[in-house]
Amino acid sequence: MRQTVPVLVERWGDSLYRAAFAVCRNPQDAEDVVQETLLAYYRSDKEFDSDEHIRAWLIRVAVNKAKNATICFWRRNRRSLEDYVESLAFEADSDRELLDAVLRLPERYRIVLHLFYYEDYSIKELAALLKLSEGAVKSRLSRARSMLREQLTEGWEDEQS
Repeated sequence: MRQTVPVLVERWGDSLYRAAFAVCRNPQDAEDVVQETLLAYYRSDKEFDSDEHIRAWLIRVAVNKAKNATICFWRRNRRSLEDYVESLAFEADSDRELLDAVLRLPERYRIVLHLFYYEDYSIKELAALLKLSEGAVKSRLSRARSMLREQLTEGWEDEQS
């Protein structure tokens, strides 16, 4: 006996989510677990005896996947950006100030700066990667540099006062 995935979602989606959430205690992880569980069902060629057999199998898979999610390397080693920045060793205080200034930029400018300066992407490659025109990439880089210059100049002027 097999059921379609939409039928499973309608019947037991909430139960799977609650079981996963009870283990993960994180809504996003629980949603991921439900999706992975349904994908496992879809990919399996297992035949089930009854609806109850399907439900029991789904719950067991969801609980196991949720346990795996809670012990995975990424989740155990996750920490905030602020904690990470604090753990970095900088040769000079100005290096830390530059990183802080870059992190304060809006995401659209921060991304192009990072990819251009740290990952060595060309303007043309950035345009293709970000699905922007080359002019838009140049404009964002220019604005990002301008914003950085402004932030760093303000910081320097504050220190001089």
